[in-house]
Amino acid sequence: MTSTMMPTNVSFENLRILLVEDHPLFSDALALTMSEIFDNPQIQTASNLTRSLPYLSPEPPDFVVLDLNLPDVDGIEGLVRIKKIAPDSKVVVVSSISDNRVTSHVIRAGACGFVPKDSPRQELIRAFQSIANGGIYTPEDYVAPQDDSIDHEDQATLAKLKSLTPQQATILTLICRGKLNKQIAFDLSIAETTVKAHLTAIMRKLGVRNRIQAALLANQVNFSTLIEKEIIPNSNE
Repeated sequence: MTSTMMPTNVSFENLRILLVEDHPLFSDALALTMSEIFDNPQIQTASNLTRSLPYLSPEPPDFVVLDLNLPDVDGIEGLVRIKKIAPDSKVVVVSSISDNRVTSHVIRAGACGFVPKDSPRQELIRAFQSIANGGIYTPEDYVAPQDDSIDHEDQATLAKLKSLTPQQATILTLICRGKLNKQIAFDLSIAETTVKAHLTAIMRKLGVRNRIQAALLANQVNFSTLIEKEIIPNSNE
């Protein structure tokens, strides 16, 4: 576990906590854990990002516990949207997708912590106690990247992205915007099976296992900006 400290004005009593998680059993377990850690927490739940939005304003929650893999948005895009609406809320990402790259990106995007879903209950408790006290929590095996390694990694990522075909680049851009396969198929006037085939090829070329990791990799080098500057071609050319 890694925890660095930052200023906090959060009281441990009557905290407003929003759980954004689409698995009811895990959401219930999180709610129980929050009740053990904090005194009389006011807990709201949402099964997707869209349903969470009304809880973010005008009175934002103290904590948002966010799953990266939601039905209506992929990856870090949900975190970015929440931070735009409720910049003062502490966002804690709890996800089954856990590696150094994912952890680095959620912390850079403004999360106060990343906790793997398979963490023991006591680790969850330690993580939230640390974050409530102003810490930034990361898993024990997390190794923060050095600046020079980030540059090298970005160059390698850019090379992988340049290997995509124009159609694959367009599809990846839409994935980064949180669109699902069905929506992408409609936007591009192609079959959903064709989108799935392209997605499989994209993941293979990028060396990732799922669409969330593909989006995280693309966001690492501002992929949409590269498309706009025509550094990477897309199918609209």
